[in-house]
Amino acid sequence: MIHFFYGTLFLLSILFSAIYITIWHRHFDTNITMVFIMVPIACLGYFLYSFATNLEEALVCQKVIYIGGCYLSLFVFLSILDICKVEVSKWVRLILYIACTIIYGAVLTIGWVPVYYKEVSLLFDGDIPLLKKAYGPMHMVYYISLIGFFVAGLVVIYHSWKKKRQIPRSILLLFVLPESLSVLTFMAGRIFKSPVDVYPVAYVLALVVYLIIVNRLSLYNVNETVVDSMVRGREIGYASFDFKYKFLGSNDMARELVPQLGELAVDDCLGDTPAEKKIAHYLDSFQKDNTKNSFVLTVNEGKEERFFDVNVNYLYNGSRKYGYIITYTDDTANKKYIQLLDTYNEKLQFEVEQKTEHIVKMHDNLILSLAMMVESRDNSTGGHITRTSEGVRILVDAIKKVGAFDLSDEFCKDVIKAAPMHDLGKIAVDDAILRKPGKFTDEEYAKM
Repeated sequence: MIHFFYGTLFLLSILFSAIYITIWHRHFDTNITMVFIMVPIACLGYFLYSFATNLEEALVCQKVIYIGGCYLSLFVFLSILDICKVEVSKWVRLILYIACTIIYGAVLTIGWVPVYYKEVSLLFDGDIPLLKKAYGPMHMVYYISLIGFFVAGLVVIYHSWKKKRQIPRSILLLFVLPESLSVLTFMAGRIFKSPVDVYPVAYVLALVVYLIIVNRLSLYNVNETVVDSMVRGREIGYASFDFKYKFLGSNDMARELVPQLGELAVDDCLGDTPAEKKIAHYLDSFQKDNTKNSFVLTVNEGKEERFFDVNVNYLYNGSRKYGYIITYTDDTANKKYIQLLDTYNEKLQFEVEQKTEHIVKMHDNLILSLAMMVESRDNSTGGHITRTSEGVRILVDAIKKVGAFDLSDEFCKDVIKAAPMHDLGKIAVDDAILRKPGKFTDEEYAKM
């Protein structure tokens, strides 16, 4: 029965770790990954322990249990620090690793007696192996380390709940569960003095909680979800290079746009093909002036053209710059829309100019028609209309040349056009006066 119990827990731990592997993302926390490694190790130790027939076999299995379970407490604590965005230097982490290795590694290097146990013997309760132990000094240190990690984890969770609004509350609550389960199962085993250690149950349940946590964290990671959504939702290609223009990698979209990228091996330098020279030009321009990071790539696909916005930026790993990243964003629809607007505006402008020119000609013809109508009533004017316009033009040119007045070209043009209208008043004069061959009387002069 005990073989089935521990075997089932071991298989479940393997199953949950396999699920984690299938959903694993490169930006998952490393310490969470270690949790999914350590739990199966500890469960394997319990499963093998159930088959122990002598003290030596039982102690070897106990070593496996301690190494898996004890390092688990360290990685749980470190994962809480990382998710809660608590800044801890690499030296502090190194000290914690070394301290835990000294405490837990003593099991492998020194042995159990008298470091962990003053005395130890193996008994059997039916088919259940039982270690009868008298604890030594290192075991107390081991308990102190476990309690320390547990309390420190709760303090970090509480502080984040109170002070950090950007840490999801649901994640903080979920982190409390593995911590609480560990304490509850430990106390239950001591209170009820069960011959079967139920601690691996807490391990397996902790994996379930951690699967929920990593699933939720992938949603809360705004940088990753936004980038992934943008790449999937729009046609975006990207290619990366180090500062020596060595190729680091690209996605399918970039290789489709620039087939030469598919022929480059990782760490190859850019070559002399036109496409690679164009990429080098992008990088050179950006290197000389970081503001010059936008370009346009036109791709001909038969009779169709596609347009891509090319953007160059630094490639970061954390806060350090490692090279350059070039992104290709499909902007065909936008470019074609702009072209359509430009074509429409040009056509509209051409039509407006044609209509305006037609109206101006009608206006000019109307002026000349009125002037000619006046001229037809007064035979003495002859070519007066033409001479008047030409005279006004000569005067306007002279005024502009001298600069006596500040006259606009539009005003001068209008004056010359309006010159034929200067005799328009004759239309209201009686023909008898207007066509009189001799001199006017005073009365006729006044009317004229």
